[in-house]
Amino acid sequence: MRNPKRTEKIAFFLLFLATMLIVVPVGLIVVIIIQKGIGAISWQFLTDVPRQGMRAGGIFPAIVGTVYLVLGAIIFALPVGLLAAIYLSEYAKDNYLTRIIRLAIVNLAGVPSVVYGLFGLAIFVVFFKFGTSILSGSLTLGIMILPVIITTSREALESVPYSFREASLSLGASKWQTIRHIVLPNAVPGILTGTILGLGRAAGETAPILFTVAAFYLPQMPKSIFDQAMALPYHLYVISTQVPNVDEKIRYGTALVLLFLVLFMNLIAIIIRYQFRKQKKW
Repeated sequence: MRNPKRTEKIAFFLLFLATMLIVVPVGLIVVIIIQKGIGAISWQFLTDVPRQGMRAGGIFPAIVGTVYLVLGAIIFALPVGLLAAIYLSEYAKDNYLTRIIRLAIVNLAGVPSVVYGLFGLAIFVVFFKFGTSILSGSLTLGIMILPVIITTSREALESVPYSFREASLSLGASKWQTIRHIVLPNAVPGILTGTILGLGRAAGETAPILFTVAAFYLPQMPKSIFDQAMALPYHLYVISTQVPNVDEKIRYGTALVLLFLVLFMNLIAIIIRYQFRKQKKW
């Protein structure tokens, strides 16, 4: 006869082992980046422009460019993704076409980023003639993270109990009023979860910005959305593969700044999500 306690212990051990297989490598990566990159972090490194062929100076233009691109991607993707999620979860009928669209959205989340980069090059840079610019890069990144935002937002909307909708409709509210005042406020934490995932992916991608916005060396700040810009992922790629004799601590310092920038953006989104989650009544 099977021993339930022994089975439970084995299950817990396997779950713990699986968790460690994920946590330990990630922790080692973070520790190595901090250990090798902390020596490069200084006020000059964070606020100065690259010098001596990017072998000295700082990475301030790349930081600014990364922030611009991520903000532009979120400004585009969040409203579009949220409206699409509202339509799919609240208005669209559950039929064959809708199921195909939902499956296509999920599949788009797994498309390689280089494909999105080529798409952005063909559509925004060439067809719409935006050129290699912050606008082209932001729109490309926005389209890349759109499937994640749509999927998580739709799941968040569908997780709101249907009784909330019934109570609102029975009091005379219209369908849109119910969605706006009842469903959306209760779904905000889940929507912000998708936004956090999108922030992390948009900030760390190299291939899409390689074709649409990133400059090899551009020390001056962009003055409009139609200017090129440096970005931390592409800058890290350049100094690691294209520029010889770059000090190792500069490479790891750039990676450390990118890591903390993504963590800082995620932390802000998590704090906002926590505030909304505290207001939930269920």
